Amino acid sequence: MITVQVFDSASCCGNSAVKDFSTNVNWAKENGAKIEQYNINDQASAFESNAVVKNFIDTSGKDALPLFLVNGEIALSGRYPTRDELVDLAGLSYDEIEEAVSAGCCSGGKCA
Repeated sequence: MITVQVFDSASCCGNSAVKDFSTNVNWAKENGAKIEQYNINDQASAFESNAVVKNFIDTSGKDALPLFLVNGEIALSGRYPTRDELVDLAGLSYDEIEEAVSAGCCSGGKCA
């Protein structure tokens, strides 16, 4: 299974890009994506303990966040992905999601 890790410095409130991304993450999780989110203000140890993230911040600085890792590898940084990009990062398939909805139940455990 693909794991997407998001390392961010933004708070959830006041920023439309963050709100849109949060909506997309919730949708992706409901459709089977495994996404882990870390905020530097609340979970600084997650940033320090991950060598890839620590090196990225040491090299690029905190202003280059958000950082997206897919199975531990840098996949995107500096901006939030669109829903389509998040689908690709998480290894989801619109066709499979549509089939699950048509069958009456989504893979995330939520029935249509």
